[in-house]
Amino acid sequence: VQLVESGGGLVQAGGSLRLSCAASGSTFSINAMGWFRQAPGKQRELVAAITSGGDSTDYADSVKGRFTFSRDNAKNTMYLEMNSLKPVDTAVYYCNAKSLLGKNSWGQGTQVTVSS
Repeated sequence: VQLVESGGGLVQAGGSLRLSCAASGSTFSINAMGWFRQAPGKQRELVAAITSGGDSTDYADSVKGRFTFSRDNAKNTMYLEMNSLKPVDTAVYYCNAKSLLGKNSWGQGTQVTVSS
């Protein structure tokens, strides 16, 4: 599975951004999808995740109520809508897809910078 991200950028605190991640290749093998982020000097952390059945979505406590994970199966694309952005949300954001066999695929990463 190949993942290509878009939509990052610079935004003021309180603003919004929408990230997109287009999947190609063996998309039928995807079992779970998610968004992660990595701030400078910190470990990569999970932001939101959803199973292929779409029956549940988990969010990091720090983004609950502000971020929304969605997907368009027809377009093989997942989205991360980010509202009420804060400077602490500044990071490189990565989309992820995991196959039934546990193989991880990652997007190239997109920078999100929130100014105060």
